[in-house]
Amino acid sequence: MKIKTVGVVGCGLMGGGIAQVVAQAGCETIVREASEELLAKGLGRIEKILAGAVAKGEIEEDDMRATLGRIKGTTDLAEMHPCDIVIEAVTENPEVKRQVFSTLDTVTSDHAILASNTSSISITELAGATSRPGQVLGLHFFNPVPIMSLIEMVIGLDTHDDTVAVARKFGESLGKKVIVAKDTPGFIVNYLLIPYLLDAIRLVESETATPEDIDAGMVLGCSHPMGPLKLLDFIGLDTTLFIADVLYDAFRTDRYAAPPLLRKMVAAGHHGRKSGRGFYAY
Repeated sequence: MKIKTVGVVGCGLMGGGIAQVVAQAGCETIVREASEELLAKGLGRIEKILAGAVAKGEIEEDDMRATLGRIKGTTDLAEMHPCDIVIEAVTENPEVKRQVFSTLDTVTSDHAILASNTSSISITELAGATSRPGQVLGLHFFNPVPIMSLIEMVIGLDTHDDTVAVARKFGESLGKKVIVAKDTPGFIVNYLLIPYLLDAIRLVESETATPEDIDAGMVLGCSHPMGPLKLLDFIGLDTTLFIADVLYDAFRTDRYAAPPLLRKMVAAGHHGRKSGRGFYAY
């Protein structure tokens, strides 16, 4: 099956980024948001990013207009009916995602692949909300989607081999490197990343070192492009806490136990860049 029309559920930072790269790759793209206000905000963000790329000479203005012309916005999930693949990118909440998958199962065509951008929730669990578990898998993009070159493809217990083959070819058509993981909590990246980030928080909590020195140590000493505390602010401390709790519930090991400082900061609304304050001020 050739992917011609792509649906994206959610037009926030992740969903909007996915819709942008899909449309830039030449696919007709239908993006759905929960309200007209959120939809306008998301589509406006895509246009602003593309306009910035034009100003920098990275793309031509005609390319920007062609990309925007391939994106259709909607607030109705039923508009996903023509899609060959639909990528869910809503809030990282299992019940919300299950409801989206259950609805998509009824409104999309029988051949459509249903994918989730989840960073931690079980693909097999989401597939259970549909009548087509063989056509469900994870396609975990990374933020910012237009820049990050990775897709983590997650194979559920019942995902068919032909679904995997089509999704891999689709991911590669976007110019991304596709890596494959079985459906285990955290998949590959977060399984390894979350303990590292939590240990960095523990160093701050114990007053062993400042965020600035911890970040400088990992950037200059290990050649990381970004230190762990700045990365936490970029990801979102609330998102990190959610993923850590999912992994702790699954594995019950201390390496995934969220430090009290992380819980306090999230409770105080210090979520990182998106809230204006995390380990750094923005």
